[in-house]
Amino acid sequence: MKNILHTSKITSLEKIYQGKVRDVYRVDSDNILIISTDRVSVFDVILPTPIPEKGIILNEVSNFWFKRFSNIAENHLSNLNIKDLKINDDEFDQIEGRSVIVKKLKALPIESIVRRYLIGSGYSDYISTGSICGIELPKNLKIASKLSNTIFTPSSKAEIGEHDINISYQDIEKLIGEDLSKNIKNISFKIFQEAEDFLKEKNIIIADTKFEFGLSENNNLILMDELLTPDSSRFWPSEFYQEGVSPPSLDKQFIRDYVKSISWKDTMPAPVLPDEIVEKTYNKYKELKNILMD
Repeated sequence: MKNILHTSKITSLEKIYQGKVRDVYRVDSDNILIISTDRVSVFDVILPTPIPEKGIILNEVSNFWFKRFSNIAENHLSNLNIKDLKINDDEFDQIEGRSVIVKKLKALPIESIVRRYLIGSGYSDYISTGSICGIELPKNLKIASKLSNTIFTPSSKAEIGEHDINISYQDIEKLIGEDLSKNIKNISFKIFQEAEDFLKEKNIIIADTKFEFGLSENNNLILMDELLTPDSSRFWPSEFYQEGVSPPSLDKQFIRDYVKSISWKDTMPAPVLPDEIVEKTYNKYKELKNILMD
C-alpha cells in the first residue's frame, strides 16, 4: 500500500499553521518544519481525497529545483536536518521524505505567477477582457496559445477557502513597494527561463508557474514554499501539445478537469475523487519527478 498522510500529528512540536497542502510546526525561534501532506486543493478548496505519496513527490521536486537555482535566489532551506528533531519514531515515520526544516520568514502577500502559454485563469481573464492583469494581449488567441513573450501576472494571496485574485503589477508595487516588486519579477523570469530551457531538453513544456517569496529578519528576499512542482505549475509533454485544446498534463490540471466535468461549482462540500482519478494523478506526478531526476 502506498504511503498516505492526510494530516500530520506531531505532538512533540507546536503546530503553528495548516495550509491547503502543508502543515507547519515550530522548531525554534529561527526555524520551522514544513510537512508536505497528500492533501490536494483545486480552485483554493481542499478536497477530501488525498493522493498517495503526493507530498513526498512535491518535497523531492521542490528540493531539486531549490538546489538547482540557489545561484539565482536565496531560498528558505536551513542547515538543520529532520533527524536532529526531538520527536518520537512514529512522528518521524510520518514526516520522513516529505518534510524540510526551513528559515522562519515573513511571507509576502502576493503570488508571483509567470505565464508562457494561455491557460487556466489567465485564459478566462483573456476571454472576458482581452488581457491578463492589465497586460493587453493580441486578439484571437486560443486556449493553450503560446504567448509572444513570457508575462508576469501576480495575484493576491487569499485565505484558505477564498480565491486568489489576479492583480496588476502596479497593485503589487502598492502592496510591497517598487524595489521588492522589481526583484521578484526579475528573479521569477530568470528561474522560469532556465527551467524552460532545462525542460525543453526533456520534451516537457512549462506553461506557467507560481513562485512565493518572504523576507528574512534582515529584509533579504527569500524564495520559499514550493518551487516548480506539479501543484504550482503546468507541465505538458511536448509531443501532445496542440494549440486550441487543453493539452494532456503532468500536474494538477488533471484533477481540475475532472471536477469541472462533474459540474462542481467550487463550493463546499468538495467532491470525493474516484480511485481511477487518484491513481492517474499519482502516476502523473511520479512520471514528472522521474523525468526531472533522470
